Amino acid sequence: MSGPSQSVHVFAAADFRVTSGANQGDGLGPGEFCEPGDVYRLPREAVPRRLALAQDGGPPHVAQGSEIGSPGDPLRLAARHLMMTPDGDAVDLLLIRHDPSAAFFVLPLSPLVPRLEYTLLEVSDDPGEVRLADLLCVAFTTGTRITLASGAQVPIEQLRPGDRVLTRDSGPQPVSLVAKATMRAAGSFAPVVISAGVLGNDSDLVISPHHRVFLYRRGAERLGETSEILVQAKHLVDDDHVWRREGGFVEYCALVFDHHEIIYAEGIPVESLMVCEATLSRLPEDLRREISDRLPDLSHRPHFGTEAPRELLDRIGREKIFRKRKD
Repeated sequence: MSGPSQSVHVFAAADFRVTSGANQGDGLGPGEFCEPGDVYRLPREAVPRRLALAQDGGPPHVAQGSEIGSPGDPLRLAARHLMMTPDGDAVDLLLIRHDPSAAFFVLPLSPLVPRLEYTLLEVSDDPGEVRLADLLCVAFTTGTRITLASGAQVPIEQLRPGDRVLTRDSGPQPVSLVAKATMRAAGSFAPVVISAGVLGNDSDLVISPHHRVFLYRRGAERLGETSEILVQAKHLVDDDHVWRREGGFVEYCALVFDHHEIIYAEGIPVESLMVCEATLSRLPEDLRREISDRLPDLSHRPHFGTEAPRELLDRIGREKIFRKRKD
């Protein structure tokens, strides 16, 4: 009997082609066929396909429900590519080989945007300790204190479904699900540390790079066109007040509610896990099925708030957001 499975979305490696560089026209491949400096682009018409992975402790293989291959087909991590976007964001890609067909597929550890240019920085035919099971889309590290409806703060890993958490706009709301995963703290999975006090947080807030912090600034302090904005943690990094913590392993936890909420972690507002196709595709199959039962449409409406791009923070300066340290 096979163990539980998880589904991820992958692209055909042949679709992710070099548009400028030594290997122009070639699709992504193992290290011996790649040249750092080449620029890749995913076409608008590229369609992600669901790859179901078995998680039974043995070598990775295809599970039931996959759009690629047949159950039991062996899979192999062939390489790991580090790319850079035009705005300087690093993107990790895993190259997966479906052995029976000898076809390669690209599994992005950060979202791939069609028609955006990605420059290859380096490639390794040894993906290291990255495992195909380490793909859960999560938010906070264990130990992060979440504010309950009573005002008490408890470590996130102690929360259980039904516990009532304080939300910014919906009052006390019961937790629907607590999802957990342990993964290697490298590349796109290395957590971001927001030092105590930088945003008014009581203690260091350690969250995954794509997780968003809610900021409310009005009047002369308004940062953009609206007073309410969401900022990805990775865009706050200045390597002084906010920095990436690389190395070892990290245990992440996420909170799921009936709606996408703004909750309080270490005393400051941050988003809960927004359930949509992109996040569901990163969850193990059993958790994805449970969320689907609770939320049949498989989609949250995002909380009101404009997401601030990196360019905005570069322009206005992160010091306008950060609170001054008390020496």
